Amino acid sequence: METLGLPDTVHACLFDLDGVLTPTAAIHAAAWKQMFDAFLRERQGPDARPFDSVGDYDEYVDGRPRADGVRTFLASRGISLPEGEDDDPPERETVHGLGNRKNLLVLDAIRRQGVQPYPGSVRYVDAARAAGLATAVVSSSTNCRDVLEAAGIADRFDTVVDGNTAHQRKLAGKPHPDTFLAAARDLGVTAGQAAVFEDALAGMDAGRAGDFGFVVGVDRVGQRDALREHGADTVVTDLAQLLEADR
Repeated sequence: METLGLPDTVHACLFDLDGVLTPTAAIHAAAWKQMFDAFLRERQGPDARPFDSVGDYDEYVDGRPRADGVRTFLASRGISLPEGEDDDPPERETVHGLGNRKNLLVLDAIRRQGVQPYPGSVRYVDAARAAGLATAVVSSSTNCRDVLEAAGIADRFDTVVDGNTAHQRKLAGKPHPDTFLAAARDLGVTAGQAAVFEDALAGMDAGRAGDFGFVVGVDRVGQRDALREHGADTVVTDLAQLLEADR
């Protein structure tokens, strides 16, 4: 187990998707910015303060279920909208309408750009499976399975708990630990026997709240200290670094 950079008590790995397995976090951040900037200009005029695709993204939307991200960011700007319904059209000014508007932008970007997984993450997942560890993807995205298929890595995971699963099982999203705990149960392990791999601060909070055996922060954007503060046991810039760690 030492070659995986994990304690010997860990028997399962629970991976976030965007920013950990695939570089789709950047696609999400750009889509959130495009959607929110247009909405803010419509509502507050051309001088509206734009969405910060680093600060606002990390603080208010990254890792959270889509509707929670809309609510949390709008609340930071003192804006309240009706909830609406899950299937609200993207032009409707409701929480779900804005979320669906953002989702269309993400899907369009994925169709145009495709998805390539991080090579170091693929190496790590393969090494974990070769070592006999169970593997899961835990993502707030309702597009998770499509992204895994597009990236060619869907067959590397024993279970997937995504935004659709959370809706079906009525699981609270990150920063609550419920989706990670559900994945651990699906794999037949306790939280203490599972390691969480996350790049989002909300995901770090979920790992800490769930008392997981080990929490790995993946720093793709220069937030090592913040990941530590939010509960990471170790922080790497690429999962391949865990394979090379001398423990």
